[in-house]
Amino acid sequence: MNVVFAVKQYISKMIEDSGPGMKVLLMDKETTGIVSMVYTQSEILQKEVYLFERIDSQNREIMKHLKAICFLRPTKENVDYLIQELRRPKYSIYFIYFSNVISKSDVKSLAEADEQEVVAEVQEFYGDYIAVNPHLFSLNILGCCQGRNWDPVQLSRTTQGLTALLLSLKKCPMIRYQLSSEAAKRLAECVKQVITKEYELFEFRRTEVPPLLLILDRCDDAITPLLNQWTYQAMVHELLGINNNRIDLSRVPGISKDLREVVLSAENDEFYANNMYLNFAEIGSNIKNLMEDFQKKKPKEQQKLESIADMKNVKRLLQNPKVTEFDAARLVMLYALHYERHSSNSLPGLMMDLRNKGVSEKYRKLVSAVVEYGGKRVRGSDLFSPKDAVAITKQFLKGLKGVENVYTQHQPFLHETLDHLIKGKLKENLYPYLGPSTLRDRPQDIIVFIIGGATYEEALTVYNLNRTTPGVRIVLGGTTVHNTKRQRTRQRHKQREKQAPYEEPERGLNLRTPGSLPEPEADTQPTEPPRRPTIGVLIGISLNLFLEEVLASGLHSRSKESSQVTSKPASRR
Repeated sequence: MNVVFAVKQYISKMIEDSGPGMKVLLMDKETTGIVSMVYTQSEILQKEVYLFERIDSQNREIMKHLKAICFLRPTKENVDYLIQELRRPKYSIYFIYFSNVISKSDVKSLAEADEQEVVAEVQEFYGDYIAVNPHLFSLNILGCCQGRNWDPVQLSRTTQGLTALLLSLKKCPMIRYQLSSEAAKRLAECVKQVITKEYELFEFRRTEVPPLLLILDRCDDAITPLLNQWTYQAMVHELLGINNNRIDLSRVPGISKDLREVVLSAENDEFYANNMYLNFAEIGSNIKNLMEDFQKKKPKEQQKLESIADMKNVKRLLQNPKVTEFDAARLVMLYALHYERHSSNSLPGLMMDLRNKGVSEKYRKLVSAVVEYGGKRVRGSDLFSPKDAVAITKQFLKGLKGVENVYTQHQPFLHETLDHLIKGKLKENLYPYLGPSTLRDRPQDIIVFIIGGATYEEALTVYNLNRTTPGVRIVLGGTTVHNTKRQRTRQRHKQREKQAPYEEPERGLNLRTPGSLPEPEADTQPTEPPRRPTIGVLIGISLNLFLEEVLASGLHSRSKESSQVTSKPASRR
C-alpha cells in the first residue's frame, strides 16, 4: 500500500488519456496541493502539460490550441465554475476528473451546460487526500471538532478523504474505532454509510484476510505531539515547518531570493530520501559533511539526554533563562498529564513558577487545556503505566537495553496499539468493531486514521513496523500532520465553545507564465517569533538555534525544484 504511488498513478492516467498535444492542467486550491505532493513542475512539463491554472481564476485567456485536463474536488463551487467554463469554453476539449464521488444531478448540470460539446469525458479519480510519504497521508484540516463533537463541514470532508483513500488503495475494510471517543465512532459510522451506499465502487477482489480500518482520536495520546521529534523530517517540520513539501527559509539570514522557499520531497531528493527517517545522532555526520561543503558553523556543544519519564528537574529547567515561554509551558503540560492524579502532584507550584518566569497567560492556560483535552478522564488507555517510582525506574532501565541511542527512547502510544493489533491482542472492549463481523486472523492490510492529526514520530513507527513485520502493510493518516505549534493551536480550538470551520487562506497566484505552477495551499500555522532558540526541555536537552541553521544548511545543498502539483487516483471502472 503506497499512497504516493496511488495518487501519482491517477495523475499519469488522466494525462495519458488526454492523448498527445499541448495541455493545460486546471485545478482548484485543494487539488493543486494534492498534485504538488507527487509531481514536480519539470516532470509535468515532460508530459506536455505547459500551463497550470486555477478554475477560479478570473483572467484566464482563450487558448483553443490547448486541451484542458480538469482535476477538481466535487464541490458545489467547483461545479458552478465548470458550468460557467463550459458555456464559454477557453480550450479546445475538456477531460474532467473529480477527486471523489460526483452526484448524478451535478453530472446532468454539466451535460446541459456543454452546448458546444467540448467535454470528452467525465470520470472520478479518488485522490482526495495529501500523500505525504508512501505510508502517510493527511487531509490538511485544523480544528476538525467543536469541543468533543465534529464540525459538520469537517466531518463531511474527512469522510470523503478517508473513503477516497480506501478507493485509491482498492480496499473495502472492516472497521474498528476507539470506544472512548464519540468522534471516532461517528466517523466510523459515516465511512460505513458511504461504503454501503456506494457498494459497487467497493467491489474489489476479496482477500483471504479482509483489510482493517482503525479510527483513533488524538486525545488518547496528547503527549507525542508535545515532544520534540528527532528524525530529520520531523525536525524540519518542528523548526521550519513543512507545508505540502514546501519549506519557508525566508527567515534565514543572508538567504538568496531563489532559496527563500524550497521544495523538499523524497521523490526527487536523494539525500532527503536516505535520511528522512534517521534520528539526529545518526545523521550528524551527514549533516556535518554538508556543513563543511557549504562552510557552515558547527554546533558548540550538546548536552546529555535524560529520561522523559523523570520530571523531577522541572523547577530547575523553568529557572533556566534560555527556556522560552512556550517550551516552559510545554514542560509543565507534560508534567500535568503525567502526574495529573499523583498524590505528590506539585502542579500549583509549577504554575506559580510559570507566572514568576513571566510566561504569558495565553501559554499558562494551555496547561489546563491539555489536561481537559487529553487527561486521564478522556483517555481510553493508560499512557503512564507503571504507577510507582520503582516500577518506573525498572521500566526505564529495561527500555535502554538494546537502544542504539537515547534519541529513540520515546515510543508513541500508537506503537503499543499496533503491536497489540498485529498480535491479535487489541481489546475489543476498548476498540470495538463496527458491526457484527470480526477478524479471525492476524490483519495484513491496516489503515490507521487519527482524528486531530498524526505526527512524523508516529509515521516513523509505522515505517519501522512495515520494515520489520513480514506480511503486514500499514498506512497512517490524520486530519493534519502535527508539530508542537500545530498541536497547541488544536488545544486552543478545544477551549472555544464555538469554532468556525477551518479555511485555508487565499494566496496571490501568478499563473500567467506558461509552465509556471500555482503555489499549493498549505495549513495555516500560528504566528511565532521569527527566530528563537528551541530548548528541548521536555526531554532534558538544550536544543539551540544551531539546529535551524544545520537543517537550513542541508536544505541549501539541494537544488530547488519549482512549485509542484497535485492529483488523484482511481476512476469508476
